[in-house]
Amino acid sequence: MTLTAIGLALVVLALIVALARERRRLAPLEDLVEAMEKVDLSSPRPLLPASIDGVGETEEVARIELAFLRMMRRLEAERRRAGSAALRAQEEERARVARDLHDEVNQSLTGLLLRLEAAREAAPPELEAELAETKSLANQAMTELLSLARQLRPTALDDLGLAAAIAGQVERLGGEIETGLEVDGDFSDLGDDAQLVVYRVAQEALSNAARHSGARRVEVRLRRAEGGGLLEVADDGRGFAFDESERGLGIGGMRERALLIGAELTIESRPGSGTTVRLTVPGESDR
Repeated sequence: MTLTAIGLALVVLALIVALARERRRLAPLEDLVEAMEKVDLSSPRPLLPASIDGVGETEEVARIELAFLRMMRRLEAERRRAGSAALRAQEEERARVARDLHDEVNQSLTGLLLRLEAAREAAPPELEAELAETKSLANQAMTELLSLARQLRPTALDDLGLAAAIAGQVERLGGEIETGLEVDGDFSDLGDDAQLVVYRVAQEALSNAARHSGARRVEVRLRRAEGGGLLEVADDGRGFAFDESERGLGIGGMRERALLIGAELTIESRPGSGTTVRLTVPGESDR
């Protein structure tokens, strides 16, 4: 073997050794990048892999991990702030619409009823039945309007608390289908935003059970769990396929509300097997 060949072989060997060292040095960084790519910000809480702890195998990796952890904490804090603001904005708009319905539309219907009553007293006998039916329809419209206004703004939640407010929802549904309610724990110290989301998810789930499921019975369970809360609404209805779930069932809205407070929403359903909606609200220390 000539000196030139030996020299070339040594150069190639040195390059191979250098490449192997560089690969070993970069392996922790590649693992970190792979772990970072798996973080899902659309989940209730971006669960970081245990490997991302701010202590890297090299100084460079440790610095990147620390920067990533700080960024995730800022994102979490901003998401909580934005979520709370979004909830408040939604409820303020609902309250405004409820006031408008009660103060303006309801007053107009009241005036209409008074005019109908005056017209009925002055009308000839052959029109009395028709005017009575029109008055009945106006009364029905007023009742539905007041019910809608109450749904838009849950005054029971403010006045009576979460458990009583949900009990009121279940009681109203009881006029349509068989219901059951199980409450375990005190919810007075659960955060205002969390109580509001639990109430709204229960409201949507019960509405779906009444309107779409064809259920004969609905069971509602509400209990405290590890500083947070757990809501479960289960019906024995027809269920649904998840490719149909976005059509009028409000599932997207329930998921968005749950995400705003870092809660987890799971829905179990398939055609012919009923539906179970489960909302798990973490404790304040877990958010």
